[in-house]
Amino acid sequence: MFGGVLMRGASTWAVAVRKPSGEIVTTTGSVASGGRGWRRLPVVRGVVALVDSLRLGAKAMEWAARQSELGGAEVAESKPRLAERAFMVVGVAAVLSLFFLMPGLVAGRLPGSHGGVGFSLIEGVIRIGLLVGYIGGLGLVPDLRRVYEYHGAEHKSITALEAGAPLTPASVNRFTTRHPRCGTTFLLVVMVVSVLIHPLIGRPALAVLVVSRLALVPVVAGLSYEVIKWAAAHIDRPWVARMLAPGLALQRLTTREPSAAQVEVALVALGLVLDADAAADAAAAADAVAAGSDAA
Repeated sequence: MFGGVLMRGASTWAVAVRKPSGEIVTTTGSVASGGRGWRRLPVVRGVVALVDSLRLGAKAMEWAARQSELGGAEVAESKPRLAERAFMVVGVAAVLSLFFLMPGLVAGRLPGSHGGVGFSLIEGVIRIGLLVGYIGGLGLVPDLRRVYEYHGAEHKSITALEAGAPLTPASVNRFTTRHPRCGTTFLLVVMVVSVLIHPLIGRPALAVLVVSRLALVPVVAGLSYEVIKWAAAHIDRPWVARMLAPGLALQRLTTREPSAAQVEVALVALGLVLDADAAADAAAAADAVAAGSDAA
């Protein structure tokens, strides 16, 4: 988002944006519940989390844009909702077309793609090349370089929190801009997992190619979520760290070293989330005590 940071906690999400005047403005909301039953099953929970993240990201970006472009002026409630939906539809359609359909169409025209495995490997190489080229090219756009700097501020703040360091701009700026649970790493894992899954279909006809690639997106995304979740919890193992190394390296393209002012914005958003989660934990503990007293 332009000029701001989105942080998400257990119970609350928060966005902090620095307006052109220099003032930091914020907004918060409740994190949607992960659901029960089948929504919490492995693989399925990854798809649910992805959809929730897209929805939240659209809402946060729309709000941030209003702060920058309209000076924080209020607009009708129906407009943000329409903008969020339009952003999601256009964004998802563009991603699916560029990264899941186009590589297969191009691979089918190249030598060495006659067998199912060869076709899938060539398709995977094209897909990863498109990803690297796309995010690298975005980093050359001045406004998006600023987004990457705020992305770096977000990573530094979270890493400092996890390390137990003081949450001040000077302290936080000592940490790395790379983080194992970053969406950039997730995207690379998606590309690799697709190379492992797509050979099961072989080299299909055009209609089957389109349908199969779209139908397998939730499966690939869900499996990739489980890989990232497991790997981030075991990154202290050398072989797991080596497995995540390409994703961390790719983050050099999607993060930049932030300024102290940008880190300050990230810390404001992080502080709101931490305070809200602490309050939610305290309320849950109080409810538990009250329930125990009633039972007694």
